[in-house]
Amino acid sequence: MSLSLSMPAPAVMPAPGDAPPALRHLLGIRGLTRSQAEALLAEARSWKAARAGRLQALSRRPLAGRRIVTVFYEPSTRTMTSFHVAAAALGAEAVDLPVSRSSVQKGERLDDTLETLESLGADAVVLRHPQTGAAHYAARHLSIPVINGGDGTGEHPTQALTDALTILERRGRVAGLKVAILGDIRHSRVARSNALLLELLGAEVWLSGPAAALPPAGAFGGARVTLNRDEALEGADVVMALRVQRERQARGLLPPPGAYRSRWGLDARDLERCSPDVVLLHPGPVNRDVEVDGRLLEDPRCAVLQQVANGVAVRMAVLHTLLGQGGGRSWSTCSSAAGW
Repeated sequence: MSLSLSMPAPAVMPAPGDAPPALRHLLGIRGLTRSQAEALLAEARSWKAARAGRLQALSRRPLAGRRIVTVFYEPSTRTMTSFHVAAAALGAEAVDLPVSRSSVQKGERLDDTLETLESLGADAVVLRHPQTGAAHYAARHLSIPVINGGDGTGEHPTQALTDALTILERRGRVAGLKVAILGDIRHSRVARSNALLLELLGAEVWLSGPAAALPPAGAFGGARVTLNRDEALEGADVVMALRVQRERQARGLLPPPGAYRSRWGLDARDLERCSPDVVLLHPGPVNRDVEVDGRLLEDPRCAVLQQVANGVAVRMAVLHTLLGQGGGRSWSTCSSAAGW
């Protein structure tokens, strides 16, 4: 299937003191304003506190009666499950379309599948698809909100928001921090969304990996691109290792596992180059002893499981923002977005 990859125009920056403009979809970080991103993160912090304290906000079940459908053409544990947990926490019904047992196997087009789901009563669709631009394509065919759960080598916006929330919790701010992202940058939707979001929030982003895995200049916003991993790690406040996609190793686009680990895999000695209170992130799933020495996953500087937990709060914020009373105008529920 061929998809048109044209992107929507960026949202208009609100005047000082105005509420962020309403969101209809969440298709990527590109096009979000800083105020929108900060509001989503502030609301995620509020929902996390509500879940931890079993506060009255959750007893109201603000999305009761709503139906969220996840449509994942690629495997997922963290993203899909956290959307289902987030929906349930807000009182919504979460339904997964099992693509392998759906009419997709009979040749049904993506737009026909999605329009069928809307006709069946879906209030929002979370889409993961191997083709870049699929979420934007879906948004042009549906009148309900579309959330990009990862599209090809495009974007993964809720993962970037999750990572930003984790950095904020660990370091108290995002602005002014040096963030190093290591691995197959060119093909990583996680790297793209993180680079765009963290720069938007004021961080200095460095990208490093094998030569064939680096993007052309400017493809990831203003992030600095270097072949010198030590330069990227030097003084870094946050280090994110990306999952090695084994299919790219099999095709010779990346070094084989042993060579990758010796040149690009992270161990405790590498973290000595970083800030003393460096935060280690990984979007998962982790190939232990390839991208990261398995012992580092038990290190207190590692925030991988905190990222997983924060994914639920972020996806609650996204669902509530898009589906709460007044559509995308539920910004008054957010706490102050100080500390960016």
